[in-house]
Amino acid sequence: MSHTRKSIYQGRLVQLDLDRVTLPNGKTLDLEIVRHPGGAAVVALDDNGQVCLLRQYRHASGGWLWELPAGKLDPGEAPQASAQRELQEEAGVQAARWHTLGDIIVTPGFCDETIYLYLARELTRVTAQPEQHEVIEIHWVPFEQALAWVHDGTLRDAKTMLGLTLAAKLLAP
Repeated sequence: MSHTRKSIYQGRLVQLDLDRVTLPNGKTLDLEIVRHPGGAAVVALDDNGQVCLLRQYRHASGGWLWELPAGKLDPGEAPQASAQRELQEEAGVQAARWHTLGDIIVTPGFCDETIYLYLARELTRVTAQPEQHEVIEIHWVPFEQALAWVHDGTLRDAKTMLGLTLAAKLLAP
């Protein structure tokens, strides 16, 4: 499969490219591809069975969303290091135990972003340090309630829904 790439836009968070590709079926076409550095998200579960969920204002999604603590990878940053940094910055939590839940490609039709999912345990509370553009409320919700929200439509964020679902499978007896 051959292709050429033309950069259309370079922003603070994403780059937009126009790729001319020849598909495996021999067809050639132009595809608009959003390039993103990737991100990490954390299911932070305390000793009382409470999970940290953020109620965060997201203009692009039309308002407030429930989400796991998460954020983009900095250049050269390992996914787990990003997860640890974001958990502390957004939720005010550090964790002694980490387990990899997997990684996901959320919008493969036009974006190359990969999000790495983690379960964090043995938590210690520290001071949250959200970035200036982040409007966040920190909530601790019973894990079973958060799982119910996956199924009743309360949660709409894909990384959060999948992170909780994968953590539930890992935690099942």
